[in-house]
Amino acid sequence: MNLFDTHAHLDGFVADGTVEAVLDRARAAGVESVCVVGSSAVSNELVADLVRARPEMLVGAAGLDRDQAELSPDMERLAELLEGAGMVAVGEIGLDYHYSGGTAGAQRGLFGRMLEFALERRKPVIVHSREADDDTLAMLSEFADAWRGRGGASPPGILHCFTGGAEFAERLVAAGLMISFSGIVSFNNAGPLREVARRIPDERLLIETDCPYLAPKPYRGRVNEPAYVARVAEVLAETRGVRVEELAALTRANARRVFQLEDGS
Repeated sequence: MNLFDTHAHLDGFVADGTVEAVLDRARAAGVESVCVVGSSAVSNELVADLVRARPEMLVGAAGLDRDQAELSPDMERLAELLEGAGMVAVGEIGLDYHYSGGTAGAQRGLFGRMLEFALERRKPVIVHSREADDDTLAMLSEFADAWRGRGGASPPGILHCFTGGAEFAERLVAAGLMISFSGIVSFNNAGPLREVARRIPDERLLIETDCPYLAPKPYRGRVNEPAYVARVAEVLAETRGVRVEELAALTRANARRVFQLEDGS
């Protein structure tokens, strides 16, 4: 299989010296590519270093996520990082009112700034949203309209680790966004989410691990890692009634298209 894990945080593996072993296991599981994602000044630097070290397997995203909303960002350094080879997206960015509702206004301010930043650089966005569907959709729809208005032919971005309902998914698809599913789709109580995943158009579907979090069944209780995206692919293939090899090829092509990598093959 040629799997593409579109969202992985490798900071912890770098810290404990296991990142090369983790990537070797991913390759053995059929993972050809991984998008390593940052969310802060420190993690963005780590992402850029990893992409430079392993360009044959890794691409990267750099951004300032909702927990950075009340800090003073170094936008000049972020711009420098995103100019590097293999840096394909602005993210992780977004809104989370579950844990950080008290900073909702500051989050929206930073999110808007990140969206404008991405638009100026013609980079797609990787977006987190929790209990903020209406604000996320309003801001992403405006971004998507501006993306197309400036001639953007590829998708404007990804709603990652999707856990929302059918209506939210339909509205994101209508706005032109990609939707990515993680190991959550394998959980026992995820029947409604699997039904949403079954209905996503082929051309909008992506897979991810969001490691080191959210390990899929049967790996619950372990540290998640890119190799386990194969299990996400298996669950989605069964849900959608296709062979896992077809699901892997489809989502890999979609990932290459949204990240504007060569011909999208």
